[in-house]
Amino acid sequence: MQSDPARSRRPTLIRRVLATLATIATVVAVLITAPVGAARADTVPGPPSGWQTAFSDNFAGASGSAPSGNWMYDTGPGSNFGTGEIETMTNSAANVHLDGNGHLDITALRDGNGNWTSGRIQTTSANVGAPAGGKLEVTAEIQQPNPGSGLGYWPAFWMLGPGQWPENGEIDIMEDVNARSQVAGTIHCGTYPGGPCNEGNGIGSGLTACNGCQSGYHTYSMILDRTNTAAENITFYLDGNQYFQVTEAQVGTSTWQAAFDHNLSIIFDLAMGGGFPNGVCGCTTPTSATSSGATMSVGYVAAYTTTGSGGGGGGTGGGGPVTGYQGLCLDDRSASTANFNPIQVYTCNGTPAQQWTFVQAGTTLHVLGKCLDINGGGSADGTTVDLYDCNNTGAQVWIPQSNGELYNPQSNKCLDDTGYGGSGTQVQIWDCADTANQQWSIP
Repeated sequence: MQSDPARSRRPTLIRRVLATLATIATVVAVLITAPVGAARADTVPGPPSGWQTAFSDNFAGASGSAPSGNWMYDTGPGSNFGTGEIETMTNSAANVHLDGNGHLDITALRDGNGNWTSGRIQTTSANVGAPAGGKLEVTAEIQQPNPGSGLGYWPAFWMLGPGQWPENGEIDIMEDVNARSQVAGTIHCGTYPGGPCNEGNGIGSGLTACNGCQSGYHTYSMILDRTNTAAENITFYLDGNQYFQVTEAQVGTSTWQAAFDHNLSIIFDLAMGGGFPNGVCGCTTPTSATSSGATMSVGYVAAYTTTGSGGGGGGTGGGGPVTGYQGLCLDDRSASTANFNPIQVYTCNGTPAQQWTFVQAGTTLHVLGKCLDINGGGSADGTTVDLYDCNNTGAQVWIPQSNGELYNPQSNKCLDDTGYGGSGTQVQIWDCADTANQQWSIP
């Protein structure tokens, strides 16, 4: 997706994962290493033993109503998204609505002038992530657009991290194009174009058979496994059966951490035309023969987490000091909770202004109910770091490195004790240099 990499969501060919099957009336006891199986439409399966439900929606509601407050619309012309798609995404009930029977329907429509509209919704924040030492499963039950709909249909169920694409990470859990009854699972990361994830294609399974995925509901899932934080992986499943896996070693540790060691949003959309469907058919889609009104229908979506044996990183424990150069503590100056209040290094004193907690899958640092934030989302050396309302932006992502650095992927900088300045000095971001004033001990 991408003439504008910053808006991306799935650049060119090969993307979006796992296809939509079914109503399997019994839910088999699921193994911890495989996703939960399909259930009756509109019923969200409970978590496997040892896991917790982090997020779910069964799309219950009156026929024609909007999805719940878990979701927001992403509207505007398809050209905004950088994938070449040609529809306009709307918040109209004609394009996005509940069917009254426990399903979310997203429908693409062509008007009398040949213009297409459709829908795209995403969670209101980057709300799910795998804790360090644990796992995240995200799964949805989906029926793809019907097989007669024709060229150009591009249903997708995917995830996107906060910040600049593609370094912020994208996981395409289900994509099909041109009503082929297939599925592709893909990740995106690193730099555009090229880079370790081969952008704008990503690293993916390619389209693979998904029999019956247009005539019934099937489950599409991915598990992000961080139980070994030095060898993490993402595995894709169709109806509980693994069909593709990508490992940290394929892209490198720093690229992987920037892309996937944090929370991501969940997104559903039905695009029309664009690089992926055009590339598969070798033509321009949609065509005059493409029918209007085909629908992607979602029975439920759920995210499950487990802390695994590695523990920590999930942000559920109590806070503690973050100590840096000469044993000074990261401190919210004067314990103020005002936005833009300076974050400084200061003599450790055990006050609440120095009790930091990692939350949101271990990448957002909180103190006094607010977040460690790069002023204005800046990326220049010397940009100050302050306190701000937690807002799920890339300016608030801090990834601990093995050498003690706290790395911000959006700016490609590290948290820095300015000039080794001593107690009372406001901290900043600076090029990561593995120096003593960039090494932090975290709770």
